[in-house]
Amino acid sequence: MEMNYGLIEEQVKQYVLSYFAVNGKKRLFYHDLKHTETVVASVKQISAHYQLNEQDHFIAVAAAWFHDMAYCMAGEANMHELKSAALAGEFLKEKGVDDSIVTAIKNCVLATKMPQHPTTLVEQILCDADLFNLGTDDFSTRNKLMRKEYEATSNTHVSKEEWRKGTIKLLQSHHYHTDYCQDLLNKKKQENLEKLLQKENGLAPKNEVVKPGKEKIKEEKSIKEEKLIKEEKPNKEVPALKKEERPVRGIETMFRIAVTNHQRLSDMADSKANIMISVNSIIISVVIALVVRKLETTPALIIPTLILLGGCVTAAIFSVLATRPKIPDGYFTPEQLSGKTVNLLFFGNFYNMDYDHYYEGMKRVMEDSEFLYASLIRDIYSQGKVLGNKYKLLRISYTVFMFTLILSILAFGIATLF
Repeated sequence: MEMNYGLIEEQVKQYVLSYFAVNGKKRLFYHDLKHTETVVASVKQISAHYQLNEQDHFIAVAAAWFHDMAYCMAGEANMHELKSAALAGEFLKEKGVDDSIVTAIKNCVLATKMPQHPTTLVEQILCDADLFNLGTDDFSTRNKLMRKEYEATSNTHVSKEEWRKGTIKLLQSHHYHTDYCQDLLNKKKQENLEKLLQKENGLAPKNEVVKPGKEKIKEEKSIKEEKLIKEEKPNKEVPALKKEERPVRGIETMFRIAVTNHQRLSDMADSKANIMISVNSIIISVVIALVVRKLETTPALIIPTLILLGGCVTAAIFSVLATRPKIPDGYFTPEQLSGKTVNLLFFGNFYNMDYDHYYEGMKRVMEDSEFLYASLIRDIYSQGKVLGNKYKLLRISYTVFMFTLILSILAFGIATLF
């Protein structure tokens, strides 16, 4: 019997919510239900990028719900991964989940133990989701809650300086395992680390108000630095303040994800079309070989046979149209290049041109960030239009095939009976 992952996932969610409601402790300022829900959301975000299949997605999400449950139990803070994995195993086995899936979920939970050592992509996703906040604006707030929880559960006081040193050590030793989180979070994680290092070295972070006793020293230092700059660059003006920079890494990640998703969807469409072409070709071959020769002796089968053959041919035609490539003339004009209306990232716009013209065009693209981003946007839009047409034709093909089977079976049945 095929497992209903959506139903089991909802049961896991309700079980964990109930567990925290009954057993949650007020001293859990960090490892509370909010943290678990945040990790689940992060797992879903990362899983969507990698387009996990239904089973792996369930394993990652279920492990995220279970991974910190043992914090609700007294004395389990130091071995919570092991106990949380045991709780997950008990619940999932009661629900009839396969042993292999239960083992995978338990391994995911155990992989979050520090230092993390995930061995599979699903384990890497959970580990990165568990420490997702290290690379977000929410890091400082969550770090303070972590310190507050540690003091409450251990009944010990930790100074800000001591806690800061431990946090710096964590950020310096930690690394995200998935390339998605590396691209998305590493820059902000480094900024969070630099802020802590500034405090550790006694440097005031940007926008921080300087205490009255230090104003004079800071003012003298600024005067000296300004004088030194003027001496070194007497003929150069002080550059104007730059406008707020675009989040370049985030934009690049967005384009990379979009292109990857479109490529995967295109591969799926081609695979579906190939299946439909193969199935209909087999049916047509079998009907022609076995049924057509009997039509002279059994004329009642003529109409059902024509329905089946006609529907299969139509479905196959639409599948072929879905995969049939449409290629432009392979040229771009100087006017298109100067107007920034050509997409040089698509081979169909240049495959008939010589290398020198294409090289000059690409130099224009690389030198002009607006042209570059416009090309990327146009490329994604074009891919989307092609995908839309593919899936539209595939839907028609599958619909025709479905009704062909229904009508032909009814027609053969009627012909046989009457």
